[in-house]
Amino acid sequence: MTAFQIDFSDNVATALEEISPGWVELRGDAQTAGLEAMEKIPEGHKIALRDIAQGGDIIKYGVRIGRAAKPIFKGSWVHLHNIRSVYDERSSHLDAVTGAPKDTRYE
Repeated sequence: MTAFQIDFSDNVATALEEISPGWVELRGDAQTAGLEAMEKIPEGHKIALRDIAQGGDIIKYGVRIGRAAKPIFKGSWVHLHNIRSVYDERSSHLDAVTGAPKDTRYE
């Protein structure tokens, strides 16, 4: 299983394939050779490279893309269920798995 760290300062990496709990190899501008995934992480989603405190910045591309809505532990899935975008407030109203809006009713 592999993930890609874009910038040395990033605290998340992107899953290059679906990740199951276990060893994940890091590629790119990685700080280490890899880490243990604590849970299943879908392809294209983020994995925490270190513990991130509630309110802590989520760094990807070397820039802040969000803030932790609750503590996030190293090796955990980082997505809409535990972060809030600093660019798009509406992202907190999207389903964590499908990305579908939960604040809009469709009939």
